[in-house]
Amino acid sequence: MTHEDRGHYAAKHTGKKINQAIAKKLQALAVDGCVDCASAHQAAKAFNTTPGEIGVQVDLLEYRIMTCQLGMFGYEGRRKKIDPDIDISPELDKLIDQTAKDGRLSCKQCWDIAKTLKIKRLDLGSACEKKNIRIKPCQLGAF
Repeated sequence: MTHEDRGHYAAKHTGKKINQAIAKKLQALAVDGCVDCASAHQAAKAFNTTPGEIGVQVDLLEYRIMTCQLGMFGYEGRRKKIDPDIDISPELDKLIDQTAKDGRLSCKQCWDIAKTLKIKRLDLGSACEKKNIRIKPCQLGAF
């Protein structure tokens, strides 16, 4: 969605309904109409549902998702929180190249790579940015 669509997130999900239990949890987590990525993923675990379903509920409540754990969006003062000078290890470089398809990795693939190599998700996001690898789709449906 573009910045012109901000505040009209529910429109993406015609026919979907708010889950009151999840909504109550998200309302408790929200700060100034925003739910951070980590909290949304914790809510998914707490409700034994997918991050995508939590993302739908966030949208239905017209909240924004902030502070992407890969550093792609939602950081104060700037859109991304990446390190453009990150040193990419040969092992990480190879794994990104092996996993990426058409210059893209999914958010979930990035999380899996970070877990496999025991590196920070922000570092993985920075490496993808440096290598011009697009991260899409987001597990929460933000992009």
